[in-house]
Amino acid sequence: MFDIGFSELLVIATVALIVMGPERLPQTVRSISLWIGRFKQMLASARKDFEEEVGMDDIRQQLHNEKIMRDLSQTKQDLQQTLDATALEAASIEETIKSPLDAMTALDKKPSETKLDSTKTAADE
Repeated sequence: MFDIGFSELLVIATVALIVMGPERLPQTVRSISLWIGRFKQMLASARKDFEEEVGMDDIRQQLHNEKIMRDLSQTKQDLQQTLDATALEAASIEETIKSPLDAMTALDKKPSETKLDSTKTAADE
């Protein structure tokens, strides 16, 4: 709060001791401490009233909820990207497997058609 070091406090205490004297200094320190305590209490009360009036708890809760929603949205996007990449990879693998199977199926059909044609021609003769 204040940028006062130990040396400055020592100078202030020495000047107060000289000006007030050793008889009145303890009571003066107690009075100052009492006023500082009351001032802090008043500031804390004012801050609490201000936060209640403005609705700081509601604002904090709303900001927290918005952060959670942003995080969920980001997670959803990440999952969707992963799902799309996985679907593309699966389609690629399916195509890689399907091409040789189609070729094998086509080869299997040709000899049977050839046999049918040869049996028809033999029966026709």
